[in-house]
Amino acid sequence: MPEGDTIFRTADRLRAALQGKRVISARPDSLKRLAGTTVNEVKPVGKHLMIRFDNGLALHTHMRMRGVWQVYPRGQQARRPQWQLKAVLETEDTIAACFAAPVVELIRDESLHVGHLGPDILSDAWNVDEVVKRARLSGERPIGELLLDQRVSAGIGNVYRCEALWQRMVNPWTPATDLSDSEIAELFEVARRAMRANLGGPDSRRRFPGYGRGAVHGRAGRPCPRCGTLIRVRAQGELARTAYWCPACQA
Repeated sequence: MPEGDTIFRTADRLRAALQGKRVISARPDSLKRLAGTTVNEVKPVGKHLMIRFDNGLALHTHMRMRGVWQVYPRGQQARRPQWQLKAVLETEDTIAACFAAPVVELIRDESLHVGHLGPDILSDAWNVDEVVKRARLSGERPIGELLLDQRVSAGIGNVYRCEALWQRMVNPWTPATDLSDSEIAELFEVARRAMRANLGGPDSRRRFPGYGRGAVHGRAGRPCPRCGTLIRVRAQGELARTAYWCPACQA
């Protein structure tokens, strides 16, 4: 699933292509009401993306595992098969097309769709005290699950939670109640710093402040760069998200 930094960069591309422009065509039929409107704003909300129009409507998309937005000049061929096409917004010079996203909906009241989310970890207004407060309401849940809970802080994905836990030498299954407020705050802060450091490059070239490429994520069976112990991997939580950790550093 794309993480918050991916959605942030996608919003940047769509903003440059669409914001302030008039939509001359929109499809499928469920989006025809957008023809003739002007794009007021493109905004990431955690892992969600909102394109807002001057008629009070917003196009809400969530990429999940396979969705993607592409932007290309009018007349250029799409780089995805047509059967994957979920939404098209066309201006005088640009086409923005969404492919394979499971959530593509035209909405008016955004609070019904993203109002449950915690503070967006990439927002300038992000408040770590509010995040810790929300984390404490989760009780004894393992910290590895809590870091992925979008109701606590929106935008963190599996890569950044694994790397933050490794950096702070915390086991993913540690109950949140065993950690102090400052320890929980630092885990989120570490993830936020790494995500913000990667806003300028593609996913395949993510770097982590202080040590470059990822230390644990995707490295099961390979040596920990800190102590040499082989990295372990196991599913965690109801959604069975894959946790990578060093059993020595993160005992």
